[in-house]
Amino acid sequence: MEVQSIKNRFGIIGNSPALNHALHVAAQVAGTDLSVLIVGESGVGKEAFSQIIHALSARKHNSFIAVNCGAIPEGTIDSELFGHEKGAFTGAVDSRKGYFETVSGGTIFLDEIGEMPIGTQARLLRVLETGEFIRVGSSKVQKTDVRVIAATNRDLLDSTRTGKFREDLYYRLSTVPIRVPALRDRKEDIPFLFRKFVVDFAEKYKTTPIQLDDDARQLLVNYGWRGNVRELKNIAEQLSVLSQSNLISVNELASFLKPDNNARNLPILSSTANTQGEFANEREILYKLFFDMKKDVMELKKMVLDMVQNPALASNLASMLAADAHQADFNSINEYQNFGNNNSFLPSTIGNAVSNNSTLQSSNNSVIVSGVTVNNDVHAHVEVEETLNIMDKEKELIVKALKKHKGKRKDASLDLGISERTLYRKLKEYDIEE
Repeated sequence: MEVQSIKNRFGIIGNSPALNHALHVAAQVAGTDLSVLIVGESGVGKEAFSQIIHALSARKHNSFIAVNCGAIPEGTIDSELFGHEKGAFTGAVDSRKGYFETVSGGTIFLDEIGEMPIGTQARLLRVLETGEFIRVGSSKVQKTDVRVIAATNRDLLDSTRTGKFREDLYYRLSTVPIRVPALRDRKEDIPFLFRKFVVDFAEKYKTTPIQLDDDARQLLVNYGWRGNVRELKNIAEQLSVLSQSNLISVNELASFLKPDNNARNLPILSSTANTQGEFANEREILYKLFFDMKKDVMELKKMVLDMVQNPALASNLASMLAADAHQADFNSINEYQNFGNNNSFLPSTIGNAVSNNSTLQSSNNSVIVSGVTVNNDVHAHVEVEETLNIMDKEKELIVKALKKHKGKRKDASLDLGISERTLYRKLKEYDIEE
């Protein structure tokens, strides 16, 4: 079926390339029994696509049911989908058929599939692969012939990496993926959608359809539309009911829009961080650590270059260190390592400028650092090599926090500025012994 025919039949408004492509894919896959995964932000109309696929399929005369997986409690979703036997759990006074049994021969639309519990995902995978399921509290295997269309506003592939979604189920569901574009990605369709909504609401509330002036129309098109088509429809209804005139000005329209919508993706300045020193997450902690380390490295590099170019300064510093050596706490002095043949060095930890096994002496206008001599009459080139491994530093911070709080995860997570759940995940990821 042609895309324009689908639009006319199902009342789809818009002509953006992304929308046309999604409708074309839906029409192509409708005649098959393949599983379909519809991906898109909340409010873009994913359920409408599932209905289009069902209506254009050979199952169009059989049942269609939409199930919001995020709205069903985890303890009852297995019963809702697969049914249960009498006495299977407290409150199961009678046997009950699940959706997969009652909709056999038709189509089931699983919205927000990313919210489905892991245990239920395993049951769903078996249905998709074999067409078999078992009621809760039963041992009898039953068969069903249901086409599954799933939808999500999450990145399911990313969820598979964190263990929140089964990888095998993801690839089984996404046999044919359909991506529904966000409203801000089809700006040319916004005026037409808005006009359709205000005309519908004018007919519903027996009023004259409202109109926008040029500035208001420009604001409407450039607005972020976080809630997509659902939010646009909501704004159209509010204006139709509450506006004082039929011609809406830009100021009046702005009063109905959320002021923080367009700013939701802007970066937050570091000055707005928590004044108590607790960062929102571990990434911010690492950023601060690396910025401080880079600053220390640059200062250390400048100090060494000054000593190379000015042996007198190095001589004075060596004399001062020798005089105060008996008072130094050598256990707290950081170690210098990897001072190679190319006169480059790498500090293992940025902190103090002298290490246990490093010596700085002045003799015959030369500087000796860890056994490598730089003479006054030789032009030396010193390079500082930075090697910062994020995972190593993150692991080091976690270990320090646990030691500081004697293994108490809650206190350690508060000190690190992350949730206790995130800390637990990091412990597993880095195989850290508590």
